[in-house]
Amino acid sequence: MSIRILLADDHKIIRDGLKSLLAKEHDMEVIGEAENGRTAVQMTRDLTPGVVVMDIAMPDLNGVEATRQIMEIDPSMKVVALSMQSDGPVVRRMFQAGASGYLLKDCAFEELVKAIRMVLSGRMYLSPDIANVVVRHLSSPEPTMASPLTPKEREVLQLIAEGKSTKEIAGVLSVSVKTIDTHRQHIMDKLDIHNIAELTRYAIREGLTTADTHPRVH
Repeated sequence: MSIRILLADDHKIIRDGLKSLLAKEHDMEVIGEAENGRTAVQMTRDLTPGVVVMDIAMPDLNGVEATRQIMEIDPSMKVVALSMQSDGPVVRRMFQAGASGYLLKDCAFEELVKAIRMVLSGRMYLSPDIANVVVRHLSSPEPTMASPLTPKEREVLQLIAEGKSTKEIAGVLSVSVKTIDTHRQHIMDKLDIHNIAELTRYAIREGLTTADTHPRVH
């Protein structure tokens, strides 16, 4: 029986390349492609893949928050992060969200295949290239502060930082404008940040979005 794989990455060239390579594996099949985290969550619900290969820096909903939502749908789902980000805090957040593996995008394709097979066997996989980074982060004497924001607030913050208006965010999340206004106020109060530029910098620092996103002011 084929291993059913969902690819989540906002770059089509990456998805096309991975799909072409995975097609050469006799027991692997790409059953879907998602260009952002929100679509990845919905496709996981609809298609029930065996493994989700997840980028982290994606628009609309990043890979960490998408993984957290996927694990709420199916705690047994296997998510393998495939990212350019090797920062210890980002790797830690991805595993805390429920990922079973983490690789860098400059790894050899054979390493991804190995990781997929390993997580399906019930084990965890961490790329050797970032193992030292993670160990150094975990052994740091500096305490790791938990985010003061709820998952929903982090989701709203990403959309704010990416320049979406209150009305647009309400549409994306299928809630009222008033609800988004309430979330925005709670976010600002908790972080003691009261302008969009500072909120955007916080979102980038927390890995919710990337620096190449140019927000619009509404």
